[in-house]
Amino acid sequence: MATVEVAGVRAPAWRGGFGRLWGAAVLSSFGDALRTAALPLLATTLTDEPLAIAAVTACGYLPWLVFGLLGGAVADRVDQRRAMWTVDALRGVLVACFAVAVGLGHASIGLLIALAFALTTFQTLFDNASTALLPSLVDSDALGSANARLMTGQKIAGGLLGAPVVPLLLAGGAAVPFAADAATFLLAAAVVASLRPVAPARKPGPAGSTLRREITEGLRTLARDRALRGLCAATALCNIGVGALIATMVLLVTGWLDAGRTGYAAATTACTVGALTGGAVNRRLVSRLGRVRAVLLAGSVQIGALVVMGTVHSLVALVAAMALFGLMGMVWNVNTTTLMQQRSPAEMLGRVSSAFRTLGVAGAPIGALLGGAAATAWGLNTPALLAAAFFTLSVASLIPAFKRDVPVVAPQDDMTTAHVTR
Repeated sequence: MATVEVAGVRAPAWRGGFGRLWGAAVLSSFGDALRTAALPLLATTLTDEPLAIAAVTACGYLPWLVFGLLGGAVADRVDQRRAMWTVDALRGVLVACFAVAVGLGHASIGLLIALAFALTTFQTLFDNASTALLPSLVDSDALGSANARLMTGQKIAGGLLGAPVVPLLLAGGAAVPFAADAATFLLAAAVVASLRPVAPARKPGPAGSTLRREITEGLRTLARDRALRGLCAATALCNIGVGALIATMVLLVTGWLDAGRTGYAAATTACTVGALTGGAVNRRLVSRLGRVRAVLLAGSVQIGALVVMGTVHSLVALVAAMALFGLMGMVWNVNTTTLMQQRSPAEMLGRVSSAFRTLGVAGAPIGALLGGAAATAWGLNTPALLAAAFFTLSVASLIPAFKRDVPVVAPQDDMTTAHVTR
């Protein structure tokens, strides 16, 4: 494991395993952005039924609810590097076949739904394996910087580069974005396969152990540890709020503010730019406050940003609030992920990770429904205030979770208090 020291904080070296994992993650994010933007556009050419079009998006979430915990258990059993490149290779072949079907004029809503469901099913294993593999490639004291670099790279590739390229690719035909997505999957698979095999820091499971038993053990580990339990609850509550906000943001901007599509584009761009800034400043913030206090600060500032969105009738204020929301959202994501990785026993990291993701995905559609109901009943600005309420509950749930008497699960964990490794 190679690390360097930057401003007194350990960071992963780009050469070696981390750099390759980062490259694979960025490639996949770019391809995901191409497909995510192209699928709805393709769906609108096949049907004008809103429910059918929405079903394509919904099937991109459903596998996490059905297979999320299973994917985490499998990730703890198998060679994570091999699982990742195998899954990416399979996804590349699957999307390539879909691109051929689109090019030959055989696309249908049913095929789009099947593709979305299959790709996300594979993703439940890939993402959990990736989260569990990272601590074996990076020293514990460089884990926070590694997560920040990964998430920032993915945000740049997906948020700034991927979506704007789609119209250019579509000019070459409806199948071109999907062919490009397939190529990114296959390239990412090759990069991950080039990683040196890493000896797992996992204890072998007991003889006769079943996946059901292992999933139960992972859930019990999460439930017994106050810090992990608090992080999980806070993540779920945050995602309910985010779901309410994202589902109704277009109504807030174009309806309540009457700012049109230009205003909506400005708001979403501000959030992306804010997130990139958050990835850049996270290291300094953690070096001053510690990881836990950085998380609490991020949640608290996001509450204020949401209140501004729901009360100040100004596009300028909304854009500024969205930038701040995105910045602190990145700080929250990086540090909650790092804390989860550090506190989880190595042999259960895949299962704990899957619980986080499953709860997060479950919270988003719940929040979307609540946001739509609030906008209908009380006005287009109220979902932002509803989101602020859920973020308040989230921050409140973290305060007792990180009292100093919380027992340490992982021996290498010295980041769950306000101290900083130097």
